[in-house]
Amino acid sequence: MNAAADADVTGGVAPVDWDLAIATARRLIRPGPPVSRDEAEHTVSALRGLTAVAEGHVRDLTGLGLDLPLRDGDVVDRDGWVEAATRGIAALTDGALPQRSGKVSAGIMAGSAGLQTGIVLAYLGSRVLGQYDPFGGDGGRLLLVAPNIVAAQRALDVSADDFQLWVCLHECTHRLQFTAVDWLRDYFQGQVAAFIKGLDDSANTAVSRLPEVLRAVRSRPDPVSVMEMLQSPAQREIFDRLIALSTLLEGHADHVMDAVGPIVVPSVETIRARFTERRRGGGLLDRVLRTLLGVDAKMKQYAEGAKFTRHVVDAVGMAGFNRVWTSPETLPLRAEIADPDAWLRRVA
Repeated sequence: MNAAADADVTGGVAPVDWDLAIATARRLIRPGPPVSRDEAEHTVSALRGLTAVAEGHVRDLTGLGLDLPLRDGDVVDRDGWVEAATRGIAALTDGALPQRSGKVSAGIMAGSAGLQTGIVLAYLGSRVLGQYDPFGGDGGRLLLVAPNIVAAQRALDVSADDFQLWVCLHECTHRLQFTAVDWLRDYFQGQVAAFIKGLDDSANTAVSRLPEVLRAVRSRPDPVSVMEMLQSPAQREIFDRLIALSTLLEGHADHVMDAVGPIVVPSVETIRARFTERRRGGGLLDRVLRTLLGVDAKMKQYAEGAKFTRHVVDAVGMAGFNRVWTSPETLPLRAEIADPDAWLRRVA
């Protein structure tokens, strides 16, 4: 997709020049850590093979997807992650842009949005260890970013074999969530589409509440809280569902990787302790960027979702926890993430 020419277009949200986003990210992204050819080949081969092994462990623990075929993941470099992530975002959002009449310069809007997206992707591209993209390729893609895994493992000074398997446990849990729960992909896509289509109403809400929003930014610079203030009541309901779902998915994956870890990852306690400390670290600029991009809010999701999962599993076992995957109605509400007993009373 390349919106290079000015034209009359409709849309309440700027289109994105995804090709420009990829090109910008590739220009700005930092090179990976220096590795020898032998080390690079060994790392790629090990990561590719570990995905099936890791998912086997996750299935044994969760009871999900026991009849599904085990598939290898895709090992990519930073540029490869940028392109895959961009295409995944485009597939998820391009068909959901709200429409309204008006003359705008499509090329300028698309270029500006593409440039901003590329800057964000460049920042994340040197930090993301892996991800599962349910909208990539045929049936989704599990991506492992080899240079970032090597860089993180060196920074933490932990066993390469243990760390690689630990990362694969987390990402394979995400893949299993979407492949074993057959309605989850369409539900997630539908919620995102509904959220995007409500952005026009949110813009009107933001204008009417601008003084209040500005005060909130000064007193509470939390991206999630500020974003909520910019939303219409209808869109906030969708946002709550998306926050609850993403918190559940991330927390469930964190719980699984730590539950399986002691069995198959000998140094899991050291890895977890050092990795958690690394999440909190970084220089001033890094912390500011993480706050602006909502990365710190993402870290909070891991903890809250893992706490919810642990509480429910302790109360009713993994089979009882798996009732969250029955239908959209059995997913925890946002308030229930912080009060898992409320979910237990309602569902389990």
